[in-house]
Amino acid sequence: MFTPDELAGVVDLFGALTRAELVEALSELAYRQGETVPDDAVDDAVDAFALVTVERDDAEDLLAPGPSAFPTLPNGAEDLPHILDVDTRDVDRSVVGRAAEKRLRADAARAVANGDTARAAELLDVSYDLEAWGGVELDDIRDRLDAAHDETN
Repeated sequence: MFTPDELAGVVDLFGALTRAELVEALSELAYRQGETVPDDAVDDAVDAFALVTVERDDAEDLLAPGPSAFPTLPNGAEDLPHILDVDTRDVDRSVVGRAAEKRLRADAARAVANGDTARAAELLDVSYDLEAWGGVELDDIRDRLDAAHDETN
């Protein structure tokens, strides 16, 4: 029912949200539309790098829009700041970029080790998005992903 870009749009409306806050927001929107939120909606957005998990030592992890997101507000989302009891948060983009880089490196290593060429191709695309968006250098990851792809073709 919700695309990863729509989840990123909801999160972007607040700057960042916890997983529970995002689920609450999506549940509110789905209820208004007579729908239910798919159980895997948040995980799908994280897998697609539309959302990035930012770990915090002193509080619950936050979700922030990621490098592959084109944040779009789903119908009715403009009312969420009036409905939810959530303050707007500022998350340093460099912190989000480092979190996305860390996860990309782990996902790339897993894709290469498992010979998952489809995931390697997805991650290759993400690497370009992340490099432009997050100001990180990912040539080494692209080399590994390209090599894994070349070995299977």
